[in-house]
Amino acid sequence: MKYVDLRSDTVTQPTPEMREAMAKAVVGDDVYMDDPTVNDLQQRAAAMLGKEDALFVPSGTMGNLLALLVHCQRGDEVILGDSSHIYLNEAGGMSALGGIHPHPIPNQDDGTLLLEDILSSIQAEDVHHAITRLICLENTQNVCGGIPLTVEYLRAVGKIARENRLAFHLDGARIFNASVALGVDVRDLVEPADSVMFCLSKGLAAPIGSMLVGGRRFIARARHLRKMLGGGMRQVGVLAAPGLISLEKMTKRLSEDHSRAKLLESGLSTIRGIMMKSGAARTNMVYFDLDESLPLNSEQLTDRMKELGVLIDSAGPRRIRLVTHCWVDDQDVQNVINAFKKVLSQAKAGFKSGAGSI
Repeated sequence: MKYVDLRSDTVTQPTPEMREAMAKAVVGDDVYMDDPTVNDLQQRAAAMLGKEDALFVPSGTMGNLLALLVHCQRGDEVILGDSSHIYLNEAGGMSALGGIHPHPIPNQDDGTLLLEDILSSIQAEDVHHAITRLICLENTQNVCGGIPLTVEYLRAVGKIARENRLAFHLDGARIFNASVALGVDVRDLVEPADSVMFCLSKGLAAPIGSMLVGGRRFIARARHLRKMLGGGMRQVGVLAAPGLISLEKMTKRLSEDHSRAKLLESGLSTIRGIMMKSGAARTNMVYFDLDESLPLNSEQLTDRMKELGVLIDSAGPRRIRLVTHCWVDDQDVQNVINAFKKVLSQAKAGFKSGAGSI
């Protein structure tokens, strides 16, 4: 059976052009910094984001961890959102491997952290307190719905960081989605941040890898720590080659994924039993909840959708996340909507009359 896979944009496979580039890549030993394909990728990534230098890393999780390890010492504190990927989904690496203390504050519905919450969380110099060193934001903010954070907001947080002598790291796993959704240059989005991580292996369709960008001294230290963590790679140009195509071509087609997410949202919002805020799909993610009276939870729904050739991701007992990407076309979207209609119509017994979209 051919599946429509909406679990994440991490499921994207390399394009035929990427596979050809991998086969033809000129390689060297990247630990010696003489892999020309990796060097090219790093230079282009830094230039696209308006930063001095960049480092190719195996994963976004490693990229974020490296940033925290460079910016913080053991016992230091980082302010971040309680719904952020670094806090929720990176295996506690900051604490386990860095001895870094997280100070989570609430993410708002729009993905932001209240500026007053950030300010009130900065620890004063006191022997009883961890020393605040870093602020971390996520753009787009995944758990809040793939919401892009604006240039104005990022500048405001950057101002707080500078005035309080703090570093500012941006988990920009999907920063190009944010750039496209907001219609702004990616350099403007990341300018306030001292360091940025973005993924090549999500909507940009490369098979592996992320980029960590920042100042030259920052990247030099991150390179040393990458080796310490086991991320020093050798003839890795075969993996950097598809990353170049990601930057050159895949960043230019993300609007298609956003359009299909909106099409998916529109179709699903008409189905009884699906609770969804109108217009919530801002980038390539669609979140919705199952009505409480529907005799079907997210795990059961996931199983039944799989039987119809659709793979979806449970985000909670009655919450679903769907993610569009380059391997999902318009017909796939319609097939998914039809599959949801079929499954939920079969489960409509016991559905509370009058419930619907909010």
